Amino acid sequence: MSTVIWVVVIVVAVVAVIAVGFAVLQQRRRHRLRDRFGPEYDRTVRERDNRREAEQELLAREQRFSGLDIRPLAPEARDGYARKWMEVQERFVDAPGFAVTEADHLVTSVMTERGYPTADFEQRLSDLSVAHGRTLDHYRQAHGISGRAAHQEASTEELRQAMVHYRVLFEELLEPSGGDHPARPADPGRARTPQDQTTRRDVRGQ
Repeated sequence: MSTVIWVVVIVVAVVAVIAVGFAVLQQRRRHRLRDRFGPEYDRTVRERDNRREAEQELLAREQRFSGLDIRPLAPEARDGYARKWMEVQERFVDAPGFAVTEADHLVTSVMTERGYPTADFEQRLSDLSVAHGRTLDHYRQAHGISGRAAHQEASTEELRQAMVHYRVLFEELLEPSGGDHPARPADPGRARTPQDQTTRRDVRGQ
């Protein structure tokens, strides 16, 4: 076999190895992004022109998130917010619309104290998606209902659902660890705050 043929064979082999390695790296990155963002991965893919563009956006979110000063709450702050949440839930019986608006403000306050920028709602969602991808849709739904409630366009049942949705993210944000870990399935019925059960009453029982 001539030298030229050997060179061609070697070049083809090297290119094949590089191509396989690149494909493996892409698959690993895809799995990691799926694990971290949960449902937000599929949502972003649906909203973009192609998967590559969606994954680039998610990587950009991670990079931005790494530059934020996100920190867990101090124990006394967690206790204070948990008490405020209990008060908001108790007000739901007499003033459900007002309680939902308060819940929205309370979640935003926790985010602010944790170090999340909160001026723009869409950017808020983007930043939250990195560590809270599996609970983020609860927040979207709650915020949407809260907006309708401000115009008195939400039913009592919708307001109740909004409180349940807000609570999912609220409890995760209050975790001693800060909840800033790869996304995991959320369980609205399982309490995760460091408070006793009275702070976690489901508005369904009100």
